[in-house]
Amino acid sequence: MPPQGGWGPHPPGPPTPPPRPARRPGVLRYVFDPFRAAQAVFRPSRPGVVEDPTVRKLQLWRAVAGFAAWVWLTVTYSAISDAGKVTDVVFERFNQSWISVLVLICTFPVVVGAFCAAAGSGLRQTYLRRALRPLGAVAAVVASMFTFPLAMAPEFESFRDFTGIPGKVVISLLALWSLGFAIYGIGLSLVHVFRTADIHEVVPPVLATLLVWEMAIMDVATGAYGNVPPLARIAFMMGAPVTVTALAAWELHRLRRRHGLRLRTALRG
Repeated sequence: MPPQGGWGPHPPGPPTPPPRPARRPGVLRYVFDPFRAAQAVFRPSRPGVVEDPTVRKLQLWRAVAGFAAWVWLTVTYSAISDAGKVTDVVFERFNQSWISVLVLICTFPVVVGAFCAAAGSGLRQTYLRRALRPLGAVAAVVASMFTFPLAMAPEFESFRDFTGIPGKVVISLLALWSLGFAIYGIGLSLVHVFRTADIHEVVPPVLATLLVWEMAIMDVATGAYGNVPPLARIAFMMGAPVTVTALAAWELHRLRRRHGLRLRTALRG
């Protein structure tokens, strides 16, 4: 006889359905969103990579302050008076960023090669394997920039004619997609130094310091900002390398104190 008062065992309910597997982001979301694609390509994603939000915020504010100082310097000493000159300023800033990326591309294999060569034999293969993603980021930004001459340069006109109307439409859409991908990717490349934290966290501050001093030397050698008074020109040209060097030194300090990551231990294990 079942117990009174409803305290007896209840019949089993329907079985709980198994949880649905998490859906991976589809490829189409990157095809239709070049900015999301740039984030996937140019941001570090190695499992366990150390991210310091404080340093990232300072890097962002440093970039904003540098851009504001550059605009102020240009407006003050170039007398921008019409929309055409404003467009020239925007393109000049983009060209400067692109030159920085090109210098970084040239500096990247030297620094990464020296880092891997100096590492112990047990770490060398690991770092070389990790360098594949940063190398992929370098290849991606170069390939995206190549779409613009492919779509507009006279040298490729015969190729565009060969592809016909459908080919021209595809090339134009590819160039339009690459515009957002390249602009956002160049910014991410300079902030994350071509995602070299995927190799090791100490590589980005070292590489960024070398890059910014190379750019300063190039500005001095080419006589950049020649219409700016000497004191203002020196302060502006030296402000970036000094700021980046101080920030990189502080980043290395935080990595050492908070996360136990040192350049010496990165090379020797």
